[in-house]
Amino acid sequence: MYAITIPEPGGPEALVWAEVPDPVPGEGEVLVEVVSSAVNRADVLQRQGFYNPPPGASPYPGLECAGRIAEVGPGVTGWAVGDEVCGLLAGGGYAEKVAVPAGQLLPVPDGVDLAQAAALPEVAATVWSNVFMVAHLRPGETLLVHGGSSGIGTMAIQLAKAVGARVAVTAGGPEKLARCQELGADILIDYREQDFVEELRQATDGAGADVILDIVGAKYLDRNVRALAVNGRLAIIGLQGGAKGELNLSALLSKRAAVTATSLRARPLSEKAAIIAAVREHVWPLLADGVVKPIVDRTMPMSEAAEAHRLMESSSHIGKILLASPKA
Repeated sequence: MYAITIPEPGGPEALVWAEVPDPVPGEGEVLVEVVSSAVNRADVLQRQGFYNPPPGASPYPGLECAGRIAEVGPGVTGWAVGDEVCGLLAGGGYAEKVAVPAGQLLPVPDGVDLAQAAALPEVAATVWSNVFMVAHLRPGETLLVHGGSSGIGTMAIQLAKAVGARVAVTAGGPEKLARCQELGADILIDYREQDFVEELRQATDGAGADVILDIVGAKYLDRNVRALAVNGRLAIIGLQGGAKGELNLSALLSKRAAVTATSLRARPLSEKAAIIAAVREHVWPLLADGVVKPIVDRTMPMSEAAEAHRLMESSSHIGKILLASPKA
């Protein structure tokens, strides 16, 4: 098969479309013939040499895919050759085939195109596990989403609105904020021009956000704590603004607030399977009903993954960037 390889870490040009051995499904795995994959920030970090796959995972980038089952490995039940699926991966999505643990597979939701289903596993699992399973967002509460126009952000807006929460977003520029508003965001903050702490206070009569989903990290840590409501929960899922910050424990104590930080890729298979089961139970019906939709900026040939990474790093996209397999 062909896959995107990374012979040496570097810029987008480090991504090389090359012939590699076919994967073989192991115990509890299925082999998926990939129709499409999606680009995530973690793929960029892996390309740069900062985020290696967990032990035993595919060395190729790509944390999600959609396609058809080509082979069922030993010990797998409930799936059959030819099933149309999408899946959460520890790596290997930028390829024509990938072996996927059966517990990380999902059926393609009713009403969703097979290729576009690749836009769903990573964002649905990330948002549901952090915003709902960890931070326990409830109806009537306020969620602040940093990077509202990103793949994560567009999913978070839709899911929070679906459960009856109020949503505030930060994004860069009127076009991105307008798209967030179309998806249901109630409070729109241009982080380039506005102080999100002050804007949120004004919009919530001084209360702040009950839950904050943060992709920035250190750069926003102090402001996020100030933006939290009493009993607020800050969920950190990214480090785009750095890994080390100063935490004001007095402010945290005064609000009886909580800070959590999670990643998805290196979790044990059992934890990933539990998250995927929760996504199938809670998110998939919303997709089937059209309440939630995959938001896709564009689809590019998988062999042009380097250009897709340039687009990702420019932050000019809205939603997900998909990569189409040549065998699609």
